[in-house]
Amino acid sequence: MTNRTKGILYLLASAFGFSLMTLFVKLSGDVPTLQKTIFRNGVSMVISFFFVIYFKERLFGKRENQPLLLLRSVLGMIGIILLFYAIDHLVIADADMLNKMSPFFTIVFAAIFLKEHVKRFQVISIIVAFLGTLFIIKPSFSLDVVPYAAGILSAIFAGAAYTALRALGNREKFYTIVFYFSGFTTVVLLPFVIYGYEPMTMQQTIYLLLGGVFATIGQFGITLAYKFAPAKEISVFNYFTVVFTALLGLTFLGQAPDIYSIIGYLIIFGASFYMFKKNKDDNVFSVESMRKT
Repeated sequence: MTNRTKGILYLLASAFGFSLMTLFVKLSGDVPTLQKTIFRNGVSMVISFFFVIYFKERLFGKRENQPLLLLRSVLGMIGIILLFYAIDHLVIADADMLNKMSPFFTIVFAAIFLKEHVKRFQVISIIVAFLGTLFIIKPSFSLDVVPYAAGILSAIFAGAAYTALRALGNREKFYTIVFYFSGFTTVVLLPFVIYGYEPMTMQQTIYLLLGGVFATIGQFGITLAYKFAPAKEISVFNYFTVVFTALLGLTFLGQAPDIYSIIGYLIIFGASFYMFKKNKDDNVFSVESMRKT
């Protein structure tokens, strides 16, 4: 099995893990959003803690990396809260697809803050993807648009968090980053959750614990995937999350996206696939140029 194939399989496993997280968050019902968030990250914190201890790494990373680790954690925490709010109020496939706009925002933020060059095809992809979101959101001048706005904002904050990770590079192990992020979120949200805590049934508790487990699987899977193959070669497979989420939503929740949302999915996926192909072609061209010289 080639490294690229391994990367694709890890990414598909990650996509399925995140899809199950979305399902269990939705199934947990009318639990407050912050309460759901702390369960999701609390489980990730415990699991990543054992990884850090097993591999004898630093729990909180190196001193020089603290600003980026903290920035990634703050941005990621806000992104997850907004995503969970969107999941609670939308068809879960819609919430998932809006959150999948994050790679496009990562390109924008990397250009602004990391001075990475943005190519013409990337600009075209971003514009087309935004047009796709309009089919999902179906803009109207009412409060019905608020959950959709939360979905878009979750992608913006996720894109910013991924930009911080890109700036961090390989200076920290992935389980240290996950522990730092999960631990930070748990500590910050704990006072608010205690103050506004609402009792849960055993079933709701189990759903949220399972959501945390599958979120961790998703996080570890996507990190391992990009260790085996570069993002430009496999990132398009991350969109299988929306396929899995739509199927789970239809099977367990009876939710079916409307025709406009499906058109939006196809437009966003098409923009991502176009960018994936252009990145791959550019990579092949660069390799061939180096061989000739």
